[in-house]
Order: sequence, then structure tokens, then C-alpha cells
Amino acid sequence: MPDSSSSSLPAGLPPAEDLLQTVLSTSQNGIMLMRPVYDAAGRTIVDLAVAYLNPAAQQMLRLPEHPAEPFLTLYPTAEAAGVFSFYRDAFLSGEEARRQNNYQHDGLDGYYLLVARRQGEVLVVNFTDTNDQARTTIVQELRATQVRELEARAETERQRQQLEQMLHDAPAMICVFDGPQHVFQFVNPPYQALVGDRPLVGKPIAEAMPELVGQPIFGLLDSVYQTGETFRASEMLVQLDHDNEGRRELEKRYYNFIYQARHSPQGPINGIFVFAYDVTPQVLARQEVQVLNEELAAINEELRASNEEFLTSNAALALSEQALQTLNQELETRVATRTHEAQAARAEAERQRTQLHSLFMRAPAAICILSGPQLVYELVNPDYQALFPGRPLLGQPIVKALPEIADHAVYRTFRQVFETGITHEEPGLLIPIQRPDGSGLEDRYFNYVQQARYDENGQIDGVLVFAFEVTQQELARRATDAAAQRLRLLTDALPVLISYIDREERYQFVNQSYYRWFGLEPEMMVGRSVLEILGPVAHAAAQGYINQALAGERLSFEVRMPYRDDFVRHIHSDYIPDVQGGEVRGFYALVADITEQVEARQHVQELNEELAAINEEMLAANEELRDTNDRLNHTNVDLDTFVYTASHDLKAPIANIEGLVLALAEQLPETTRQDADIRHLLGLMSGSVTRFQRTLDHLTDVSKLQQAHTEPAEAVDLLALAEAVRLDLMPALAAADGHLLLDLGSCPVVRFSPKNLRSILYNLLSNAIKYRAPGRPPRVVLRSACTDGQVRLEVHDNGLGLTEEQQSKLFVMFRRLHTHVEGTGVGLYMVRRIVENAGGSITVVSQPGVGSTFTVRLPEHL
Repeated sequence: MPDSSSSSLPAGLPPAEDLLQTVLSTSQNGIMLMRPVYDAAGRTIVDLAVAYLNPAAQQMLRLPEHPAEPFLTLYPTAEAAGVFSFYRDAFLSGEEARRQNNYQHDGLDGYYLLVARRQGEVLVVNFTDTNDQARTTIVQELRATQVRELEARAETERQRQQLEQMLHDAPAMICVFDGPQHVFQFVNPPYQALVGDRPLVGKPIAEAMPELVGQPIFGLLDSVYQTGETFRASEMLVQLDHDNEGRRELEKRYYNFIYQARHSPQGPINGIFVFAYDVTPQVLARQEVQVLNEELAAINEELRASNEEFLTSNAALALSEQALQTLNQELETRVATRTHEAQAARAEAERQRTQLHSLFMRAPAAICILSGPQLVYELVNPDYQALFPGRPLLGQPIVKALPEIADHAVYRTFRQVFETGITHEEPGLLIPIQRPDGSGLEDRYFNYVQQARYDENGQIDGVLVFAFEVTQQELARRATDAAAQRLRLLTDALPVLISYIDREERYQFVNQSYYRWFGLEPEMMVGRSVLEILGPVAHAAAQGYINQALAGERLSFEVRMPYRDDFVRHIHSDYIPDVQGGEVRGFYALVADITEQVEARQHVQELNEELAAINEEMLAANEELRDTNDRLNHTNVDLDTFVYTASHDLKAPIANIEGLVLALAEQLPETTRQDADIRHLLGLMSGSVTRFQRTLDHLTDVSKLQQAHTEPAEAVDLLALAEAVRLDLMPALAAADGHLLLDLGSCPVVRFSPKNLRSILYNLLSNAIKYRAPGRPPRVVLRSACTDGQVRLEVHDNGLGLTEEQQSKLFVMFRRLHTHVEGTGVGLYMVRRIVENAGGSITVVSQPGVGSTFTVRLPEHL
């Protein structure tokens, strides 16, 4: 039981009990307190008593504060829906448990968020519902799907309980062993009666029945579990301490029994079914008859001796004849008694056979018995007949009753089981079956078990068939697999690395792009650790980001990754946490190779450094300065041409990728498209495409600046232009509760390119609103002045402010100083280019936490 104590309340507060009553009465969440109800033995929780409901819970559940009925009486569907087992397990574990549950039964209709934890002998449940929230079409469809799933689970549970009840009521001794230690998982009353009240369920047979040591039972169980071959015993001697008295001399009893391996859905053996009958009376009767026969033979020998003595003594012969007559009468009486007992034993066996036949007919599975080499239907239960409505089966050979399977594998396996006696199991077998209306064949899927039946001489005389139709489940599984394959093809075609990493830092999904980087096929990487794949150096570089993502933080970052000595990459990564039920299960990782872009930026930086050195040299040589300026202009033109060409050439591939994403979304089945993980992944891909397109647009705008600065200047009404920009920014201003003041009276008209001047104002004013300080609405002022042959524009804000280090990086292209809002790092770079191309300048004065003032100076003669 975990420590449930909490830290003490601060001094000066009302008493804890008064605070608790206030919290319970004012909480908008439902609070429910329940106590366990145990069975007669006091060991198993069979229900929960509702001790208290706070006002919110009373309103949600429409119940009084202290309901009289227990939980399963109030909500009988809660057991099939898994809610009761959730509460029971939370109480037994003592740990906090959480669950999301769509419950549309017993007068309730809501999507509930449940939190349960044990406190002493009380279970505390905190819950909310979403009945007051609008439900989207997707949520409604999800709820309908969940209702169908609950109904299917309830039907499955009903059928399981019905089968368990039939096994419980069967006249034979039946049990189920689990695992290689043969732990008792199920024991019906006749089997339990073998050892009285000795506990069996949950114990290995070696512990529950230690007196079997030295008998063949343990070895037979191990053989069936290891080989899967069914074992049949006839009249085998088994000695048990039936009365649990610790006797050294154990009673001898004889049994007919079958050990049959049980397989998991994946195929491996995980247990053994046992069907047994006590045939001790029959065996003892036969043994007594044998003894009597031996006694009769001895008497015959004595009779012959008496005949010899008859020659010498008539008197002795008479006495012998009288004794023989008496002995014959006794013998006849004993034989008649034993014969009657044998007949009673056969009658009992027939009664048990009749009960087993009734069990088959009422079983919630399709069962039939095929008799003889022609495999004639001898028994067909209702569920089996329902698979073939309107078709007579009893008394018909299977190939006559179902001619469509004559050339199918299922008929061949029937023949193999009949001829070899080897049990055959096959899940998800496709069998084309004639439609009831005769319109042709339809594909249907079945889970099949075919087992040989033996006569009293141990010869195979038929085949026992258990079948379950799984057509809907198989079709759904195949559709899901096909959708997953299409998604895999799409992710493998994208030029980025896509993966999912769990909390243990192990890959659970990678796309094909990882092969090009690490030389491993995706299936070889799944389950391996990030450290193993990336190597210790690259893993150390990524460890901090991984820790943040597993803590629930969404990240977007660029970093240099030294994967190997000969393989170093600059990457842009997005880490998106996978949060389920308030817990981070892992995160999605999207990695793009930006090595060429980084190297290009480094190259530009190197050019800038070279330019600075050249400028120093130009101070001493004006002629060299002119030549250098010419070279620099050519370099800028080439760079603009390269940026424009690259952005133009990349638009077509990114448009194709966008088309592929849209096509994938349209091709996915509706059920798959509504899957949360699929929608999330499609959203990530669409977002990446949109950001790429936006970056290309900005690159195009940058490339146009070279041509834009040559546009002719004209008189611009500064106030009218500023009002137009204010109108464009009005939604952002309203959302931030901001205010924009225009003080442009001292310089109402400016000669400049209208488009370039609008770009300057829009970028500066939108940044002032976007990078506002949390906790206070933005206040922005735009002023103008005409002094000393210059036009001066000032934009002042009360936003986040900038440090001196940030101010030095402010106008670098693609450099972003704040990542909590969207942006590309191009806006201020373009403003500086426009201003400097016009012969002006832009400066900033800023203080963190106070605000910033951007000052633009333009030549007045323009």
C-alpha cells in the first residue's frame, strides 16, 4: 500500500474537515466513495457499495447522496464494459489509476475521464463527463464505434460465461492447465471433488497434488505441452489422497482421460485441456469377473479330482456334488450381481454421453461430428447449422452437403485428420461458401479445430469439428494492414527521416530514409536503442532534446550531428510528444537534412568576412575599393539569382509532395482516416509542406529585393498607408487587446516606393504585436519626422525587449530569436535590405522586459 499521506496545510486555515466539505460541495468534478463487497469466503471482491456522492456526482449520475443499491445493481453493464474491473484492480493495487470510458448504458450517455485511488478501505473516484460539450462528427462516429465494440465485447463475455457455465455443469471431470508448470486455471465441481476442499486454482499441479510424484501424470503433461500431441488414457490407475488425510496407502481409482494442448492466438502452446471420467466401478467389476473365472477354473480342477475320487468313494462324490452345486449357486449369484453392476456402469456412461451431446448442442460455438471415411454429418449443433442456412446437413457426406469445398484445403485437412489422427488447427482460413440465395460464392473466414474421434477399440471412426466464423474481424484486419502499408509507402517516399521513439529511448517505427543514413533496414532498427543507432557522440548531442520531448515539450531545433567520423550532418528536427491519458508514451521525430543550407550560410559568412577584410584594404586604395564593390555586386546578383532559381525549382517537387499527402488522405478508408495517430501524422506532414512553401515564398521575396529597390519613388500619403496597414493588423490587435497610435502629423507625405514603404511598416508593426510581453496588452506608437534632409520613422512598443547579444543578430536572414510564435526570420532582413538599398539605415534600442524602439532613416530627396 503506497504512502497516502500528503503535506500539511498552511497554518491559519479552517479545519481540514471543513475545507474537505467545502471542496466536495463546490467541485465541478464528480467525487464517489465506494467500499468493496466480498464473497462468502471473504477473499474475492464481487461488488462495490456506493458510500457517498458529492453534489456534482449526484447531478451527473442522477442519484442521491447515499444510494441504497450497490454499484453493479445500479450499472449492470459496467462489468462487461471493463469499468468494474478497473475499480477493483485500482483498489487491490493501491496505485492511482486513470481511464477514459465512453459509457452509453444503464441510463448514462457520456465520455467519462476517471481517476481512482485507494484510501484505507475506501476507493476514491474522481470523474468528469463531456455531456455538456459539443460533439464533432468524428467524436460521434468514434462513440458509435465504441458502442459497437462494447456490444461485441458484452456478447463475447456472455458467450464465454455460457461456455464456462456449461463446462462447470458438465458431468465429466474438466480442468484447464496454464503454462509449462501446469497451473490450475479452471476446475469444474466434479474435478474439484477428487480432492475435496483442497485448493487447486492458481497452483501448479506438482504443488496442489504432491502425491502424484512417482506416477506418470507429470511426465504425460510435460510431453503434451512440449509436442502438442493429444494423449488419451484408458482405465489408467491414478492414486490420490481424496480425503486429504495424509495417508501413505492411497486409494486406487481408474480413469479414462484426454490431455489436449491449448494454443494461443499466435500459435504457441500455452496450456492443456483435460476431460476425464472415473471408470473404477467398471474396472473393478471386470477384475472381479476375472477372479471369479479363475475361481471357476480352480473349481473345475477340483471337480476333475473329485471324479477320480468318485471311483473309490460314492459317499465322497455325493458330498462333492452337493458342495459343487452350492458353489455354483453362489457363483451364479455373484456373476449376476457383477453383471448388474456392469450394466449400471454402462448406463451411467450412456447418461454422461447424452449430457455431453447436450453440452455440444448448447455450446456457443459451431460444432459438428463427421462419421466414417465418407465424413457423414452425424451431429450438427445450431450454431454450425446457422453457418449454412437452408442446407440439409445431417446424414449427408460433407462433399455432398458442401460441394464447393471438394477442392479446398479444408476438405484435405479433414481427410488427413481422419487418416492420421493428428489434430489440425488453423486460424483465419478463407473458405468460399455458396450464398443462401444461390447467387454465387462469397469469401468467409473461419478459425478451425479438427480432431479425430476414436471408437472403443482405439480406431479412428470420425472427426470432431469446432469452428468460429471471423469474417468481419479478418476483413477489418486486412483493411488495417493495407492502410498501414500505404502509409508506410508514403513515409518511405518522403525525403525526411520519420520515426517514433518510446520512453525507453527505443525505435518503434522508422521510415526507409533511415537506411540511406545508417545502412540498416527499418525492421532491423525497430526495438533498438537510440544510443546504439546514433552512436555515443551524436546521442550525447541529442540527449537534452530527447529528455525535453519525453517531458512533454514540443521542440523544433537545428543541430550539428557527428554520427560517424565520415558522416556529419546539420539537421532540422521536430520532436512531437505522444501524450495519452496525461502520460508521455514517447515522441515522433521528423529530421530534415539541412547540411547544404548550413554550409551555404557558412559560405556566405565567409564571404562577408572576406568582404570585411577587403573593406579594410579599400581604405588605402580607392581603385581597389571600386573593383571590389563591382565584384560584390556581381556576387549579390549571383546569390539572388541562385535563391530565386532554387526557390522556383523547388516549388514543383513540394507541390507534388503536397498532392501525394492529399491523395493519401483521400485514399485511406474512413475508419483509418479517423484514427488519431493517422490524423496526427498527416497533420505533421501537411504542416511541414506548408512551412516549406512559406520558406520558398520568402526566398522569392528576398530575391526580388534586388529589382525592387530600382522602382521609382513617388509621393506617398503616410497616414493613409499606415491606416491601411492598421486595418490588415486589426484581427491580431483585437486578439491581443492591443492599441496602435499613429503620430504622423509632422511628416504627412514621403517620397518612396509605396510597395517597399508598406513592407517596412507592416513588418515593424506586426512584429511589435507578435512579440508582446506576456501579462500585458501591447501598446505600439508609430511616429514620423522630417529633419536634416531625412525622413525618420519610429516604431515604439512595450513588448519582450532584446538583449545586446540578440540585437547583434537581429537582421540576419533566417535567424529567429524567439520560437514561441510562428515566423521565418526573413522579415527584418528584408526591411534592412529595402532601407539600405534606398541609401537609408535602420537601428534599434531595446531593453528586456521594457520594450523596443526601431528607427528608420530615409533620404528625403527620394
